[in-house]
Amino acid sequence: MRPAILGLVMIVGAGCPAREAGAAGPAAPVTFERHVEPILTRAGCNSGPCHGKASGQNGFKLSLQGFDPAFDHVALTREAGGRRILRSTPEGSLLLRKATAELPHGGGRRLEPGGPFYETIRRWIAEGSPRTPPEAPKLARIGVEPGERALKPGESFDLRVIARYSDGSAEDVTRLATFASSEATAVAVEPGGRVRAGKLAGEATISARYEGLFANCDVAIPLAGEVPAAEYEAFPRSNFIDDLVLAKWKKLGLTPSALAGDATFLRRAHLDVIGRLPTPDEARAFLSDPSPDRRARLVDGLLERPEYADHWATKWMDLLRPNPYRVGIKAVFNLDGWIRDAFRKNLPYDEFVRRIVTAQGSSFEQGPGTIFRDRREPIEIAPVVSQLFLGIRLECAKCHHHPFESWGQEQFYEFAAFFTRVGRKGTGLSPPISGSEEIVFTAKSGEIRHPLTNAVLPPKPLFGEAKVPDDPEADPREALARWMTAPGNRYFARVMANRVWGDLMGVGIVDPVDDIRATNPPSNGPLLDALADDFRDHGYDLKHLIRTIMASTVYRLSSEPNARNVADLRNYSRHYRQRLRAETLLDAVADVTGVPDSFAASPPRSRATATWTNRIPSLFLDTFGRPDPNQDPPCERTSDTAVVQALHLMNAPGVHEKLTSDEGRVAALAKGKATPREVVEEAYLLAYGRRPDKEEADIAEGLFREPGKPRRAAVEDLFWALMNSPEFVFKD
Repeated sequence: MRPAILGLVMIVGAGCPAREAGAAGPAAPVTFERHVEPILTRAGCNSGPCHGKASGQNGFKLSLQGFDPAFDHVALTREAGGRRILRSTPEGSLLLRKATAELPHGGGRRLEPGGPFYETIRRWIAEGSPRTPPEAPKLARIGVEPGERALKPGESFDLRVIARYSDGSAEDVTRLATFASSEATAVAVEPGGRVRAGKLAGEATISARYEGLFANCDVAIPLAGEVPAAEYEAFPRSNFIDDLVLAKWKKLGLTPSALAGDATFLRRAHLDVIGRLPTPDEARAFLSDPSPDRRARLVDGLLERPEYADHWATKWMDLLRPNPYRVGIKAVFNLDGWIRDAFRKNLPYDEFVRRIVTAQGSSFEQGPGTIFRDRREPIEIAPVVSQLFLGIRLECAKCHHHPFESWGQEQFYEFAAFFTRVGRKGTGLSPPISGSEEIVFTAKSGEIRHPLTNAVLPPKPLFGEAKVPDDPEADPREALARWMTAPGNRYFARVMANRVWGDLMGVGIVDPVDDIRATNPPSNGPLLDALADDFRDHGYDLKHLIRTIMASTVYRLSSEPNARNVADLRNYSRHYRQRLRAETLLDAVADVTGVPDSFAASPPRSRATATWTNRIPSLFLDTFGRPDPNQDPPCERTSDTAVVQALHLMNAPGVHEKLTSDEGRVAALAKGKATPREVVEEAYLLAYGRRPDKEEADIAEGLFREPGKPRRAAVEDLFWALMNSPEFVFKD
């Protein structure tokens, strides 16, 4: 083959000409954005550990993942006197000699001498190192072929990435794309796009990235063996949730666990809806109820209980509540009261968010205004709003293009511009004592500038349009709130539906629950979309969303695995147990022992779920994971367990005092006339919401027959043992 033709073939192999396979004619000119920048990304030159980090590397800096081509073009062609490019002899360019390790290079060899990528860059230098002409077609989207694939263990296949341009042209850019697997242990992907299944059943999403855009391929490795169709058809379906989850089980060859018993459902429902255990009388009534609709009626009743508001408001306090020593005790107390009142009234979620985003007024009278007292700069409040209410984490885009998404620095500051006219009147903050009142209002002016170009940026949403009135009296945040809560904004309903699903089911369809992006795909996309649509169509009614999820058969499954779902952690073929939240567990200890807690700065006999700040001292709550009071919200809790938690339940003076209190339930049962069997049944109903089986009852009653052991000591030992068991600490 002649050298000129060989060079052209090598460039075509690198995906440089804007032609599909089989197209005839001369190769298109090589330009920077379309051909060179993707090579730098593919080779890792502009990655975080290399020249893409904030300070660059060895005096040479590129924008992270190529988010700023203009900056990169200047860095390559003009910085350092243009010494990185040698147009007269392209092969002698420092750019190529370093990348091929012909000269010492800390990053090692990134390009093969004479290879397709090398030849593309060499040709670009020889042609004058041009930028892409303004009139050139723009990249519109990318796609991955295939978009879905099922494999057997050990099988492999090749992905193909196609770039589509504004002029209708298409180009195979597979060799220029970068790939990542959501579960590399199950399904791995090689740099060239070859996907290889592991040895075990599982699933993964392979993400392809090209020039800041993403496309995904879903890969499943079903369990070996066939599941009879009749087994799936026999699964009782209560609503659309069951149909969509069942479809995923069929694809993966999973089979569901059995349904949980009434006692398990009773305790699970109480803890999920109101954050407290059922009483023995409530348990006896439910367990003896023969009516077929008893579970649905139980959920309906729980949703109307006053404890519902405190339990669910506490979750949002983690996400919104600032430090009272920073913004003031009265301001935080007021915000806490507003959030609890919103849940008592079942305020529609879109209205709840609108009132927060557009908050105005006194921090002593309008609770949501406290959020703007805490977050005082547009660049502080913007990422909080986007993460909580859209599930979009913008924090990275404040300084550079988001490494795992398509959000850029300009989009961050345009979004932050919605908050530039938040004005404040008052004495401001004076930590550690900021007790003054502050008024939040709409200022007549305010602007934000791009940190690199210094250009003033107008308010603009992350996608779509939000009409901002050209009126100094109009609040830009009103336009933002309308855009966020509009039916066409799918992020808004999706993130809340996912958050509630994660609370009830143990793991979000997208996990973490507030990180919705192309490279963190949902485990069941159709299910998440259906939940979001149903939530929106029912007026963003949170109680309706909770009721819908709890009415599904999927919610009612046992946590006991079977042979075909023991490894399932994301597809809800069994219920996933969760450790009780710190406040819920402390209240459970108080309820079982009959000894209420007292908290500083709170009324006597307050419940832990009613505390208004994390600054209230409690070793128990700190041990079991309430947010650090010095940590800025939003604070997503983890359900991790630790040895210190087990030791605390076993040995903590506070727990011991409750068990041995003369005013508590243990003392009352010890003094009473109940038989040992009746005491054991009462204890099990208190702690677990169920009666003991025969073996458990025989062992427990044996405590009362130990020689020389006082009855009260036997009751104390019984309650201590029950409260130190996984069944007590976990929601099954």
